[in-house]
Amino acid sequence: MDREELKIRDIKPALYGYVREARSLLDPDVVPNEKKVHDLRVLMKKSRAVMKLIRTQTGKEFFDREYSTFRKTGRISASWRETSVHRKTLRDLKKKHPALFVRLADNEKIVQLMKKPEIAVTPSEKEKEDIVLIREILDKSAYRIRFQQMGSLDPMLLFKQLDSVFIQVTEYYITARNDLRPVRIHEFRKKTKDLLYQLWFFRPLKPGIVKSLEKKLTSMTDNLGKYNDLAVMLRELDYRYEPGKNVPALDELAIVIRHEQDRYLSRVWPPAYRIFRPGRQFSDILKLQPDEN
Repeated sequence: MDREELKIRDIKPALYGYVREARSLLDPDVVPNEKKVHDLRVLMKKSRAVMKLIRTQTGKEFFDREYSTFRKTGRISASWRETSVHRKTLRDLKKKHPALFVRLADNEKIVQLMKKPEIAVTPSEKEKEDIVLIREILDKSAYRIRFQQMGSLDPMLLFKQLDSVFIQVTEYYITARNDLRPVRIHEFRKKTKDLLYQLWFFRPLKPGIVKSLEKKLTSMTDNLGKYNDLAVMLRELDYRYEPGKNVPALDELAIVIRHEQDRYLSRVWPPAYRIFRPGRQFSDILKLQPDEN
């Protein structure tokens, strides 16, 4: 494959669009709903993935500044998401195991997490400050991106960076497969998300193959995300098994959660093996011919 054959989507308009769209989701006078918070966080993940893709060609200063902006936005918005996710997760479990939750009716943490919050008409002062801050830093980021030179990005270097990310994801996959701690699985998911969002720019190269790979990666990251939500839930409940320490219902809830996690992982490992098995080359997946020069 030579440089002329390597067709990719324009990166600058996409990155600028991510930032502007994220900024448009927030209004200092309106509490962001779950969908807007979700969309904001996805746009920031996409933006960070783009920065990692172009970092070797745009300079350290530009990378550090914009990546820091996108990370800061993600950290601030994380607290907006967690409470609603915990509530939804517990309600889904309650539908499947109603009798168990009757026995957990006296657990204050569970009751509090499942409690439907009062619908606020306007943001709190802290939320308003956070929204104003995010809008401000995203405005500045969009302005800088608009005037950042990206017309000379080398597609071959971008593809090499994508290939490097594939190698990293493979390493994270092997690590997670041999060490099933939630932190390892979470790291595998984050890296896979980077690959997924970067891969979109290379769809013109092999449209059918790339779209199929994107679909598989999307399914994997969705299931890994559900696994992670359950892991976070257990941490939020401060659950730790010790013989005789907990009421049986709480230990049973933990086992139910483990069963759900096993179910999600069972949807991840087979396709992950087919994509990231040791020794697999990214060019083989895309069915690319090596450059003979």
